[in-house]
Amino acid sequence: MPDYTEEFTNIPYGPLGIIALPGCEELADKIDRYIVKWRAQKQSEHKNSIAFAGYEKDSYIINASFPRFGTGEGKGTLFESVRGYDIFIVADMFNYGLTYKIYGHEVPMSPDEHYANLKRAISAIGGKAHRITVIMPMLYEGRQHKRSTRESLDCALALQELCNTMGVDNIITFDAHDPRVQNAIPLKGFENVQPVYQMIKSLANSVEDLNLDNDHMMVISPDEGGMGRCIYYSTVLGLDLGMFYKRRDYSKVVNGRNPIVAHEFLGTNVEGKDVMIVDDMISSGESMLEVATKLKELGAKRIFIFSAFGLFCEGLDRFDEFYEKGLIDKVFTTNLVYRTPELLKREWYCEVDMSKYVAYIIDTLNHDMSISSLLDPADRIYAFLEKRGMKK
Repeated sequence: MPDYTEEFTNIPYGPLGIIALPGCEELADKIDRYIVKWRAQKQSEHKNSIAFAGYEKDSYIINASFPRFGTGEGKGTLFESVRGYDIFIVADMFNYGLTYKIYGHEVPMSPDEHYANLKRAISAIGGKAHRITVIMPMLYEGRQHKRSTRESLDCALALQELCNTMGVDNIITFDAHDPRVQNAIPLKGFENVQPVYQMIKSLANSVEDLNLDNDHMMVISPDEGGMGRCIYYSTVLGLDLGMFYKRRDYSKVVNGRNPIVAHEFLGTNVEGKDVMIVDDMISSGESMLEVATKLKELGAKRIFIFSAFGLFCEGLDRFDEFYEKGLIDKVFTTNLVYRTPELLKREWYCEVDMSKYVAYIIDTLNHDMSISSLLDPADRIYAFLEKRGMKK
């Protein structure tokens, strides 16, 4: 039984169905096992009524396939009816571990191919579902969310296509690069979920001699854009907050952006303190590692990096080097996007499992109930810290 809320008082919005897009099977299986277990244990006099038809099943995952033709074209097929279902589609837009053949060449799937599969799944549903919710942990084109010159607005267009054209009712994402992109779909549901509780819990379970107080730890934002999420961490933990700001060379463009000239620090003394560097994603990781270097120069003790999405676009060698030199101690990322087998073996890496949390969200929404208590985990964080003796 879920332990995060009161007993469900609403009947299900519709029979629950979960569609796992290619690359999301492992996460969807974990989510499915939680919901199967909870519903098997739930005691209700109404479980056998028509309103609860299909409520207790061995699995809620819809059998689906997304094959490719030799030209690289694809299609989506559902092998069972979803008429009247409350459908949740789990999509990882950044799983480059999947490949397909095009004219005999093996190529990795890009975010565009994953997005096309998402549209194929919705098309295969054919308007028969009662409601469609897309769980897209890392938002497709989320970094292309605003226009500064003659640029495309990819994220806004994708959200509008999904919701206004294809009939998606809700978008659930995690730690959006800029949640204001939801303004593109003001009449549709858009939930930006923060994995703060799971991150703090993982830190406490993975690190010994941890003191979560102002004298021993500090929260650092690697740039001004990430201050919002860092303010939440510092507030619930009662820690001081610092920030680096990036000086860029606006006369050049390298890999689509202006290169960073230097990181400048704003904040109180970090000497002798453990430091939490919090950001939404690790792309190349260069920015994070440079911030870690600066913090070590300022006398920081242990450095823990927190990021919802560990992409590691340029490999793991630099992180290995920094770990061996003692410049970083742990890196925490979620299992919401693809992690390579090599990453999972690293001593410095800690995976934060989000499957139970996503299962809570799906189960609650399927009962057509509010998820407000899930979106603000402050009470659970305080209870956990008090239980572990980390809260004064």
